[in-house]
Amino acid sequence: MVSGSRLERLLRQGEFVVCGEMSPPQGADKAPILKKCEYFRGYVDAVNLTDNQTAIVRMSSIVSSFFVLEGGCEPIMQMTCRDRNRLAQQSDLLGAYAIGIRNVLCLTGDYQTFGNQGDAKGVFDLDSVQLIHTVADMNRGRLLSGDELKPPPAFFIGGAANPFAEPLEMRIIRLEKKVAAGVHFIQTQPVFDWSRFEKWMSAVRDVGLDEKVFIIVGVMPVRSAKALLYMRDEVPGMSIPDECIKRMESAQDPKEEGIRMCVETMQRLRNTPGVRGIHIMPVMWESITPRLVEEAGLLPRPEPLSIEETSPETAETS
Repeated sequence: MVSGSRLERLLRQGEFVVCGEMSPPQGADKAPILKKCEYFRGYVDAVNLTDNQTAIVRMSSIVSSFFVLEGGCEPIMQMTCRDRNRLAQQSDLLGAYAIGIRNVLCLTGDYQTFGNQGDAKGVFDLDSVQLIHTVADMNRGRLLSGDELKPPPAFFIGGAANPFAEPLEMRIIRLEKKVAAGVHFIQTQPVFDWSRFEKWMSAVRDVGLDEKVFIIVGVMPVRSAKALLYMRDEVPGMSIPDECIKRMESAQDPKEEGIRMCVETMQRLRNTPGVRGIHIMPVMWESITPRLVEEAGLLPRPEPLSIEETSPETAETS
């Protein structure tokens, strides 16, 4: 046991977890965050707070995570390498831990040219593997400078993986580097291309990475064929099969069809060896989360055991 967060305890006791995701507001009001918490509370085990995703300015992921705690949910604070150097990253991590944040997802971040301020300077002092290593060192009581931390934080450390990027062998090597750096859990891009996902998952199992890190797989409900076409053509690293697009185009009610597709994927993932949970990415459709979780048969959500009750055998996994 590292952090004792709800997410960590559920994973270490062998539960199949459900994570959600929300975008912080483009404004200086916490009310939208508290409203979105109503869609997640009791339906997911933890909620991702994105960090200026697509390089568009939003409320700080750290402060948004604090408001999620206020809203009765457990946050997974995302931290990108795009906007901060190592001084700011370590400083923000210490502050985040002090206000009660226990889960952190370490990301490279979308390049600033993707957003609406393309002339912004990217920092990228560290990459995502180095950031994972930095947080792991902080957990052990050391800053990157070698200075001692008293007291150190105790973060449950996450990273990202893209099962659809090529070549597959390099994606597995990248995942191995994150595991070696100290990552505890991995969240993936959303799955639409089941064939390619199975190849990636099979490769993960072949080298035993599913026994070293908790794999939480992304799913995304979509409301139109247009959304799938946009992801296929404009979003790097996404794989959208033609059959998914045809299914949405031929549907009498595309929104309902998108929900059915997402629920089907959630149910398949529940029975996939090595998958330890799902990560729902509703992209400005957070209100659909309760229905997805219910229709996928993932209610009620389990309660974690206390740290003292968690068995040593389970707690030492990963």
